[in-house]
This record gives sequence, C-alpha cells and structure tokens, in this order.
Amino acid sequence: MQRILVIDDDTDICLLLRRFLTKNNYEVAIAHDGNTGLVLLQEFRPDLVMTDFRLGDMDGGTILSKIKEKFPFIPVLIITGYSDIKIAVNVMKLGAYDYITKPLFPDEILLTIKKALESTESEQGSMQSSVAGKESSNDTKKKSSKAAKYIFGDGDESNYLLKQIKLVGPTNYSVLIYGESGSGKEAVAQEIHLHSKRASQPFIAMDCGAISRDLAGSELFGHEKGAFTGALTQKIGHFEMANGGTIFLDEVANLPYEVQVLLLRVVQERTMKRIGGTKEIPLDVRIVVASNEKLHEASKRGKFREDLFHRFNEFSIDVPPLRDRKADIMVFAKFFLDQTNAELGKNVKGFSADVIENFMTYAWYGNLREMRNVIKRATLLTDGEFIEAKTLPFEISNYSKLLFTDTVNVPNNQPIVNQIPEISVVSSPIIEVSTKKPSLKSAAVEAEYEMILKVLKDVNFNKSKAARLLNIDRKTLYNKMKMFEL
Repeated sequence: MQRILVIDDDTDICLLLRRFLTKNNYEVAIAHDGNTGLVLLQEFRPDLVMTDFRLGDMDGGTILSKIKEKFPFIPVLIITGYSDIKIAVNVMKLGAYDYITKPLFPDEILLTIKKALESTESEQGSMQSSVAGKESSNDTKKKSSKAAKYIFGDGDESNYLLKQIKLVGPTNYSVLIYGESGSGKEAVAQEIHLHSKRASQPFIAMDCGAISRDLAGSELFGHEKGAFTGALTQKIGHFEMANGGTIFLDEVANLPYEVQVLLLRVVQERTMKRIGGTKEIPLDVRIVVASNEKLHEASKRGKFREDLFHRFNEFSIDVPPLRDRKADIMVFAKFFLDQTNAELGKNVKGFSADVIENFMTYAWYGNLREMRNVIKRATLLTDGEFIEAKTLPFEISNYSKLLFTDTVNVPNNQPIVNQIPEISVVSSPIIEVSTKKPSLKSAAVEAEYEMILKVLKDVNFNKSKAARLLNIDRKTLYNKMKMFEL
C-alpha cells in the first residue's frame, strides 16, 4: 500500500483527505505544521507528500526545499487557493510535481496523485543521475522538449512574436523578455533555444523570484561541500548545468544586488567559481532573462545594476498579454481543452456560446496560465459535450456584470475605477473627475491609493515586500497598481 503524508493546518481538510485517501487504498499520515511534517517524513517514509502552501510555521517554498534536501525523489503536491496560483507555479519550478487548488475535487486529487506516483517510478533513475552532476543536462533537455508544447496563435501579435523568435534564435545574443505573469515568457525562451544552434544542448530555467536571498548564489553557481552551514555535499549550480546550452532566468529583477555583482562577472568573463571553491570553470552559456517590470526603470531606482541590464539587453522581446490577443483567445482555449481531454480521458468537444462570450470579454489577468487552469477545472466538471458557463469561476462567468464605474474625487489626478472586493477590473479606463462632494466609497478608494503608494515608496517599489506589508498577494497588488496607474 502506497503512503501519503498530508501537511495542512486546517484540521477539517486533513480529516477529509485522510478518509478519502484511505478509502482509495492509500495509507495516510497527517501533520498540522511544517516541523511536525518533517519529523513524520523521516518516520513514515511516504511515497508522496501533499502540503498546503501557507502553513503557520513555514511557507511552501521552505518546506519543499527541506523535503527535497532529504528525499529528492518524493513527489510533492502543493495545495493552494485560487489566488495563489502564480506562487504555486513558482514553487513547482523549485521541484514540486504539481499543485491542486481549493476547493478540492476528488477526481482531480486522485488523477494528480496517480500521475505523480507513476511519473516518479518511471523517472527516478534519471533524477538520480541529475543530482550526481553533468548527466542532469540530458534530463533537462528531455524535459524541455516535452515542455515546449506551445502554440502561438494566428493573430498579428502572435505572428510578430514568432517572427522575432526566428530572427534572434540562431544568433548568440542575450535576450531580455518582458511580459506579464503567465503570458508565456518561459515558452518564448524555450522557442528561442529550439531555434538556436544549441537546441540539442540543455535548457535550464530558474525562477529568481521564488528563491530566497541566501540561496540565490548557490542555485546559480553551485557550492562546494562545507562552503557554509548546511552545505553537506557539493552542489552543481544552474549555470554549470546549462553549459553548452541556454539558461533562462525568470523574474531576474528579484535577484539580490550582491548576486547581481557575481552575475555580472560571469556574464563578462564567461567563467565562474562555485561558492566556497577556487577553481575557475569556463562557461559557454546563452543567457535569456525575463521580467514583468522594465529593468531600465528598476536600474534608475537602484534596484538593478545598469551595467548588467545593458549586458542582457542585446535583444528584447515584449510578450503581449492574452487580453490584447483577442484573435488567439479561442485558439489557446481549444489547445488547452485538447490537452485536458487527453489527460482526463474525456471527449469534451468545445465551448458553449456563453462561455465563448465570457472568454472574449474577460481580461485574463493571469494570462495563459490562468486560462489553462480554468479550462482544466471546467473540463473536469463537464459531463456533456460542451463546457457551460456554470463550470467557470464566478469572476469569469459574471465579469461583464461586475464591471462598473463611478465618478470620484481622484487623488493626484490619477484615474480610479471602483472595484468589487476580490474582483479585478480593466485597467486605465477613461473616467470623468467628479466635482461632487466626496462619498464614503471615494474616500475609501483615495485612502487605499495613498496607502499603496506610501508602502511602495517605503520599500523602494519592491512588490514582494509591499504585498507582504499590505497583507495581500502579489497578483492583487499588480492589479491595484494597474488600476491606480502606479
């Protein structure tokens, strides 16, 4: 009987999962905090771990790194709320197998667990070789070819994007990719790699926004045994793993300043040393980086080194958000539907007229990643031949009804849109400034604007820190910054 360890501080969820998984012939152990979970990990020796992303004593990234340090081959599933999908995807890049969003659906849980366990059994040998050293580049190459199942659509924006990729791909230029979260920046980077002379070499991706300040240098450059407390073995860094191929640094603006200094030397000299090491290691690596904020603006604020920005900016590509690619929305929707049908063994043929209208109207703030998740959930809930509006999240099926504007006193001449709580709205609409007396609603909007602006200034526009201080997630902060044109 296979064993599953569930780590969640919600006792009701733990109880339900224990009952459900036990009925499906799994042996289950429960922990209500991260530290207890790590103790059970040693004693229970599970085949799979399911952990909530937000635990009382540690976050998903921390517990994942601790699990992988001790048992690198155990698949980990992240349990997360819908609003935390971007964070969950970032944690996946650190080694989680997949994520499951709340509310939890039985069929989705069983399918994901089954796939995770089967994948681990078939790939364990290759994973072991990747930990050993250079053999990992071959594994990554195979994984990148599988992950490159991406389409570009038929619209003008997609055709122009593909034209740029084909133009810069065969060169050895460093490429800077701009785009919103979930818009497909990593897929674009993979396409650049596949159009290059390095296509047969490894493609290594690293999310700089999901790695702690203390571990960033080690992840990039590796370390020698004993280089610092906890460095029990030698570690091969992402640059060394990518040697001969392409390294993709996502959310590169989040790298600590001291790591940027080390990175600049690597980019200039094309050599590196592992942390704690003395040996110079020659590098032949193409660098592709991505950011959802403009690096030249970050450099003006002192957040990002200007000389490093110029090194990266030999060629830049802007990936348009999904809401600006209307001609491609249903192309991507059908693509994700076909993928999900294959995963679930279903034969959902398409979308109802209401769903198509919802898809074309909705602003898709989470872009392709959000669409894929929405269609996976809707397909799972669909019993007939077509996906109906009732299977969509509330904010999508009711989007056109929830959008409304009101005239308010505008702070500092900034455009304002009133917003129903938890619902994102279209950014930068044209609104007339009212000369009426301020209402309670307008006063609240004005206060919110002033608070967000103050916190952003206090943390030098570090969005991660600002979101934590405001007690909201980064996606909500981005939406509010768009709304206020900050």
